[in-house]
Amino acid sequence: MNEYTTAALRSVRATRWFTGEDVGDGTLREILETARWTGSARNRQPWRFHTVRSPETRARLSECGGYALHLRSAPVVVLLALDRTGADAEFDGGRVAQNIVLAAHLLGLGSCPVTFFPDDNVERATAIAGFEAPWRVRTGIALGRPAPRPSGTSAIPTGRHDLDALWTSD
Repeated sequence: MNEYTTAALRSVRATRWFTGEDVGDGTLREILETARWTGSARNRQPWRFHTVRSPETRARLSECGGYALHLRSAPVVVLLALDRTGADAEFDGGRVAQNIVLAAHLLGLGSCPVTFFPDDNVERATAIAGFEAPWRVRTGIALGRPAPRPSGTSAIPTGRHDLDALWTSD
């Protein structure tokens, strides 16, 4: 890996504030095309994508849990449906979600993943996306052009733990 690549990966940040600028279909298609190439256990590819642009639908999704509020202001939301009948579906879902975030970042977009919980919010998000069993929507990803963070203090901590505090070896 070169210095440019590692710097790009380290620069990914969650974006919860977006401009009103649209995310074009070509850009969205490029992100999802990249995501579909994500590896998965036994190549099951236990995911399906549903995109939401409608302000009314994004508002309904923003009510599906305490961490979903910013979905209301994102120009587009990608809902990730998983078929969890395979043992590794949740792990694979995390991998594909991260690739959506990384692809968006490399294309100049901000993003922020959301977990819908508890289960009643998962059921609501799944119904909003039009999926039925075995598919369930536990993750949404807000996408758009980043807007400046509003002034004031945030309850969200910043920075990262020192690597020496995270890494042990024998």
